Amino acid sequence: MQATQAESLLVMTAVPADLRQALEATGNRLVDLSSLPPGPVAGFRIGVTSAMAGCDAAMFARVPEMRMLASTGTGLDRIDLDAARAQGCAVLNTPDVLTEDTADYAIALLYGIARRVVYADAFVRSGAWAKGRAESGTRLFGKTCGIFGLGRIGAAVARRAQGIGMKVLWSGPRPKPEAPWGYVPSLAELAEQSDVLVMCCPGGAETAGIVNAEILRKLGPAGFLINIARGSVVNEPALVAALQDGTIRGAGTDVFASEPVPDPAMLAAPNLVVAPHYASLTRETRVDIVRMIADGIAAFQAGRPHHDATRA
Repeated sequence: MQATQAESLLVMTAVPADLRQALEATGNRLVDLSSLPPGPVAGFRIGVTSAMAGCDAAMFARVPEMRMLASTGTGLDRIDLDAARAQGCAVLNTPDVLTEDTADYAIALLYGIARRVVYADAFVRSGAWAKGRAESGTRLFGKTCGIFGLGRIGAAVARRAQGIGMKVLWSGPRPKPEAPWGYVPSLAELAEQSDVLVMCCPGGAETAGIVNAEILRKLGPAGFLINIARGSVVNEPALVAALQDGTIRGAGTDVFASEPVPDPAMLAAPNLVVAPHYASLTRETRVDIVRMIADGIAAFQAGRPHHDATRA
């Protein structure tokens, strides 16, 4: 679809080729922020970023004419929504298209570590199978899955966990009477009652380091931690220590405090399955994200209604 008013778009971070092609196909010109001199940037109504790169107050101030920020991804913790509102800048993110694939990956990580799928693959490939039996995994059927953060993704994880025969409990800032799963008032209580703790909460100051040594102790030596939220929600040194000394049985994480170069101590920790912030990356999701961003920008340019996270 041809944009009503093609213009130059300010690209604030690396843009995947498929998105770049879709935006340029509508007649827009993409200008990389990295190619511009330091200081204020004029002449751009639309900026393009990602959930990981975000856009802080200083960046909004640097691009004072920006009236739409398009962000590939669900997370808003690295986008200063107050600064966006103050500037009259809409924020177009992609909250719904990632839900099902991200929830799928939470269960994949759980099978990867609890049923030892990753270990079993390496066991066969290394030739160890010819020398002896593989170590046993852990049954998931009948176990309790505790979910911290029952938003779109948390609820999708809950449905999947229930579907594979797990009991589901959850915790979050406030009860949701409409939710069909048991509510637990605190993360500490949830960890104590769960065999598997799945982090699905937003990042940001309120959840920074919320999974600490105490929470891991409550999860216990038979427990597993799965993190598909943000690397910031887990105290990584505490997790490394818990994996090393058997405080918990294992963990799976798709996110790290430092990306794309995680702390080497995390990668060296035993009984840990890792992924490169990969939970939402399917071919189908990429198509949906590109379409939502391109359509949202075109709607903004044409003066039509569009998604705006500052009003959500």
